[in-house]
Amino acid sequence: MQEIHMVKRLTSSTLVVLLGTLMFSCGRADSSIEGAEVQEVHAEDTSEVNVLGFAPDSLRCVEGKVKSGQFFSNLFGALGMSAQEAYNLAEACDTVFNVKSLRVGNTYRAYYSSDGRLEYMVYDRDRMHCVVFDCTEPYDLWVYGKPVTRNEKYADVTISSSLWNDMLAADVSPLLILSLSDIYAWTVDFFGLQKGDRFRVLYQETECDGDVVSVDTVRYAVFTHAGQDFPAIMFDQQDGGNIWWNEKGESMRKAFLKAPLKYSRISSGFSYSRKHPVTRKVQPHTGVDYAAPKGTPVMTIGDGVITSMKYEGAGGNTIRIRHNSVYSTAYLHLSGYAKGLKVGQRVRQGDVIGYVGSTGRSTGPHLDFRVWKNGTPINPLKMESPPAEPIKDSNKEAFAETSAKYKAQIDSIQAYKVLPALLEVL
Repeated sequence: MQEIHMVKRLTSSTLVVLLGTLMFSCGRADSSIEGAEVQEVHAEDTSEVNVLGFAPDSLRCVEGKVKSGQFFSNLFGALGMSAQEAYNLAEACDTVFNVKSLRVGNTYRAYYSSDGRLEYMVYDRDRMHCVVFDCTEPYDLWVYGKPVTRNEKYADVTISSSLWNDMLAADVSPLLILSLSDIYAWTVDFFGLQKGDRFRVLYQETECDGDVVSVDTVRYAVFTHAGQDFPAIMFDQQDGGNIWWNEKGESMRKAFLKAPLKYSRISSGFSYSRKHPVTRKVQPHTGVDYAAPKGTPVMTIGDGVITSMKYEGAGGNTIRIRHNSVYSTAYLHLSGYAKGLKVGQRVRQGDVIGYVGSTGRSTGPHLDFRVWKNGTPINPLKMESPPAEPIKDSNKEAFAETSAKYKAQIDSIQAYKVLPALLEVL
């Protein structure tokens, strides 16, 4: 049975951070939701400063959720305000809160005085912020950023069933999967992970109200497959937008080829209103046609896995390739496939996968090339290819130091975990 290691916290530097301008005057604050400043309040200050801006313990609290079909005026009407009072509150809040932004299912807490009058309403805008409405004249509102904790974490997960299940079993937030899938999108097929594959990751995590709300930074990761390690090192001291690199200083993001073949001309572009040359009907053409002689080699524009290789009616002989969790491509009207290819096979950028033909619904030899990003067709000619420039010579020393530092951290953690077993043997 594969061992699944539990997540281990390296250090914990806890800050109680209030996001929003908490400039209290007589128990109230004047603040704007957008562009709010950040003010730190230390734990020992919380007993002296009421962070909500009023004293909730002296009031009766009623909790609820925004219902379907409920909007600002009838919500506050249901809480006890008259139509005119709700209108006046909306007018007072108009410059800093869009009353149309209430979301169905979001929670709120209404606070009442002893005589039953609505004094305050606290609306949970998201998991980290709430909006406080002062429901008495002259009416006001402000934003309260809930206390958050940022922790440096380490995760060591070995696949036994699925990455999702095994991360949950290891007490690791599944949000880490999103970060890893972005970093390793050009290296790891996340749809084809195998039992025994392993991830070791140094990262930063943000918690609020006991829940993980974000994985902010992956500093170092190692993906192990078939006994081979694939490190990813965060190094953000080089211009160009890329911040993750392999151990050789090569970008983790690979560039696509500009075109999948040597072609004579583009005979048809990407359009949602093209008149088909055979049917003469106006219909979408979510690809680019490259006119080229029959038998011209067709190459895959990037590393990936063949998901389909068959005759597809109007598309003729077609190969489909999934490059990563974001991009996939298709190559239509081929006269034939490259020898030895099969579904499930991994291909490398520039590999010949087939040859230009005119199979299916076609007026002559050409390649119909198509690209999807997150399942949506995009124009191949306007596709942004990720940068692939390696670490510059001027940054190599700093990069090597960064890589060695993170690697030493992981090695020391692994040694610490192995030590108890060694002591037992001795």
